[in-house]
Amino acid sequence: MLSFFKKTNKEPKSFKEVLASLKGLEVNIEKISQEIEKIKEENKFSVQKVGIIRFNPFQEVGGDQSFSIALLDGKDDGVVVTSHYTRTDNRIYGKPVRAGKSEYLLSEEEKKAIEKAKSGGSSTDNKDEKK
Repeated sequence: MLSFFKKTNKEPKSFKEVLASLKGLEVNIEKISQEIEKIKEENKFSVQKVGIIRFNPFQEVGGDQSFSIALLDGKDDGVVVTSHYTRTDNRIYGKPVRAGKSEYLLSEEEKKAIEKAKSGGSSTDNKDEKK
């Protein structure tokens, strides 16, 4: 751990000591900058964008218990997962996403979830889209 904010009991008494203290700060700032760059590089592959659409695949029965959720990183790579819920069973499908697109055929809900994730949408349902 860096001792950037570590206090010392000794106060600098001369200009030379002040310069030495500043040099120490410069070294600490350089270490912090390197750590930030490392974190930025590692963070490129974490989930950064989420879009979820709830829907009812069967117009005559049930509520919006089914959903599609897109989980994307900074390059719009990730996965879209869809759950179709019925009274008798539940089916779950997962499809890879590369650069915001999938090599597999996507449903309208899956496309909407990906677009919502890419645009930074935070709403968790599609009530506005039904109107």
